[in-house]
Amino acid sequence: MSQRQVLQVFEQYQKARTQFVQMVAELATRPQNIETLQNAGVMSLLRPLLLDVVPTIQQTAALALGRLANYNDDLAEAVVKGDILPQLVYSLAEQNRFYKKAAAFVLRAVGKHSPQLAQAIVDCGALDTLVICLEDFDPGVKEAAAWALGYIARHNAELSQAVVDAGAVPLLVLCIQEPEIALKRIAASALSDIAKHSPELAQTVVDAGAVAHLAQMILNPDAKLKHQVLSALSQVAKHSVDLAEMVVEAEIFPVVLTCLKDKDEYVKKNACTLIREIAKHTPELSQLVVNAGGVAAVIDCIGSCKGNTRLPGIMMLGYVAAHSENLAMAVIISKGVPQLSVCLSEEPEDHIKAAAAWALGQIGRHTPEHARAVAVTNTLPVLLSLYMSTESSEDLQVKSKKAIKNILQKCTYLPALEPFLYDAPPNILKHVVGQFSKVLPHDSKARRLFVTSGGLKKVQEIKAEPGSLLQDYINSINNCYPEEIVRYYSPGYSDTLLQRVDSYQPLIN
Repeated sequence: MSQRQVLQVFEQYQKARTQFVQMVAELATRPQNIETLQNAGVMSLLRPLLLDVVPTIQQTAALALGRLANYNDDLAEAVVKGDILPQLVYSLAEQNRFYKKAAAFVLRAVGKHSPQLAQAIVDCGALDTLVICLEDFDPGVKEAAAWALGYIARHNAELSQAVVDAGAVPLLVLCIQEPEIALKRIAASALSDIAKHSPELAQTVVDAGAVAHLAQMILNPDAKLKHQVLSALSQVAKHSVDLAEMVVEAEIFPVVLTCLKDKDEYVKKNACTLIREIAKHTPELSQLVVNAGGVAAVIDCIGSCKGNTRLPGIMMLGYVAAHSENLAMAVIISKGVPQLSVCLSEEPEDHIKAAAAWALGQIGRHTPEHARAVAVTNTLPVLLSLYMSTESSEDLQVKSKKAIKNILQKCTYLPALEPFLYDAPPNILKHVVGQFSKVLPHDSKARRLFVTSGGLKKVQEIKAEPGSLLQDYINSINNCYPEEIVRYYSPGYSDTLLQRVDSYQPLIN
């Protein structure tokens, strides 16, 4: 065989390998092909090609592996069991930028599925190599490495701590300062995934100077970047008062309020989440939000969106109102109660209704004035029907019941209470009767109205255990009226009168 023929054989072999990896990489983009590729044993065929002498074959083999591992955890597990990870990690440090991106993609695709698979990546020494890639001159390599690190860190505090210990955080902070938007997004997302697990991990992100740089990007025109920036700041602020104050000190107010009017639903939702995570900690932080116009802005935001986008805003109003009667009054003055009532009535999802019920209960529980502000929106009957409905989730029933009790125990607005005399179950009824027993002794006009509206008659029909709290309340109400009036409206009194008619002997002249 001549030298030319030998070279032709090698060329054909190289061409066949190239065609094979390209075809597998292409087939792996379509879900319907995955099972067939898996059954054909494609993993074991791709593995030796990661060490091929031709760089493009190496890169395409890594890309194909990444696409397969990305599809499900079984295929990701096959990458781990096939001893492919050490090979990738070794090559990650040695090869060109195209291979580095492909190898980091495989690590990300494996690590995303479970803490166990992410731990396998840590165990094979990938973190140190990925952190080195964060310093690469190529932004695409940095982005691929940051993405993989974020996917490892997001599972739990231990994995997140491993990423921190490898020295990733300061380099991720440098990445968010790079000009490339895609790199900024992924680095901010990775910082968010690290900070979310514990106050200590969030403090590490703060200590690296991330908060100031993140805060400067709140007004960036790129919606996806704003989404990640707001998420990262929320994950820092949620843990403690000190961390929330550090976020506030980065001067996020009032600029963050502009995000509440953003066209992007995720930006709106994450902006509400950030404000919620700050306001929940203390009355002082809630007051700061109120002073910045945050409550009114969140109420407007809730009115402009639907579904889960509303949820953090609803909860934020509840947290603010829970702190003090003055802060609850700030929510009332900003017309928060009608908006929450709309959410309670309109939203189809039980968890959103439950949040609205909780928030309304936090507003109404302070004073009679607060309770009246909730009661006049006709919210109480809605809460009662949600509590009584068998279709409501357990959480919605519990939160509706608690909200009703919170509001009723302060409510002196009798027109809102009276329907409950007819519809409420016994455990709610005692609170309603209790409120009437507090108000009627001091209000003659209310006493008269209570008779003419049929309220007094209804109270006489209630069957209470002798000596019970409910019976005490009924006695207090009855003591507000002359004995003959109470007797007149008592059950069976008309029969007594008829008996007297029957037994009456008329005087005959």
